Amino acid sequence: MKRTRMRYVLGALLAVLASATSLTACGAGGSAQSPRLNVVTGFYPLTFITERVGGDAVRVTDLTSPGVEAHDLDLSPQQTSMLGSADLVVYAETMAPVVDKAVATTEPKRTLEAGAVAGLRHTDSKDYGKVPDPHFWLDPLRVAKVAEAIGEELARAQPEHAEEHRERARRLCEQLTTLDEEFRAGLASCARKDVVTSHAAFGYLASRYELNQIAISGVSPQAEPSPSRIRQIQQAIKDKEITTVFFETLATPKMAETLATDLGLKTAVLDPVEGLVPGSGEDYLSLMRDNLAALRTALDCR
Repeated sequence: MKRTRMRYVLGALLAVLASATSLTACGAGGSAQSPRLNVVTGFYPLTFITERVGGDAVRVTDLTSPGVEAHDLDLSPQQTSMLGSADLVVYAETMAPVVDKAVATTEPKRTLEAGAVAGLRHTDSKDYGKVPDPHFWLDPLRVAKVAEAIGEELARAQPEHAEEHRERARRLCEQLTTLDEEFRAGLASCARKDVVTSHAAFGYLASRYELNQIAISGVSPQAEPSPSRIRQIQQAIKDKEITTVFFETLATPKMAETLATDLGLKTAVLDPVEGLVPGSGEDYLSLMRDNLAALRTALDCR
């Protein structure tokens, strides 16, 4: 009787162990069949979109470290090699020319050029000429287009996760639509529509919400304004009774601060969301809402 009971107990233990081994093997097998996709992105906004859409199914590496100005990016040999071995590279042409060149020479398996999806506009001025403006992510609805495109690209690369990628893209698009509605409502009734910025990064935002961007520098922060351009800006500030000069978090505020001091104006941050300040705890959505609050104050919106 005791031997029979012992055999029963041993049999039950073996069954439990076999079941646990089977589950572990199944989990390991599932992971092997569906490894995380290795995605390399050019700079923060593209990283934000890709991480939100890809979820745990992707591993995203941002070529631009927090605190680094994307326009000034320089690639190490290791980063260049990373582009060639990536499953997908998401970048925006003209934002970081060094990335454009590296993508062309390394020929990654898959690429998504976000600017073509978003539909790039051009700036055209006497000082800076006609140049493409890569800052599409300051228009939430253009970001939604890129989110959908990344969702489809990830779905093709990982058919086993296709519906998950598309669903996450859909949820992000809903958040971006809400953000757009907040901007429309928040900027609908303002005493002023003119925005003085340290560089011409806000053309998409201005176009979407019927504002007028008056930029000190060109599309690249390194494009120094001419003395005649400074005089034009000073006159526009006086004529339009502008109260605030906006500067950025990752670029030097010297030019904006000098202009504001000379004319007795306020200064405030308007973030082009090209990158994150280390340890800030912010993300694209929160930074854009900070921008909305800053604009409402500067433009005296009701």
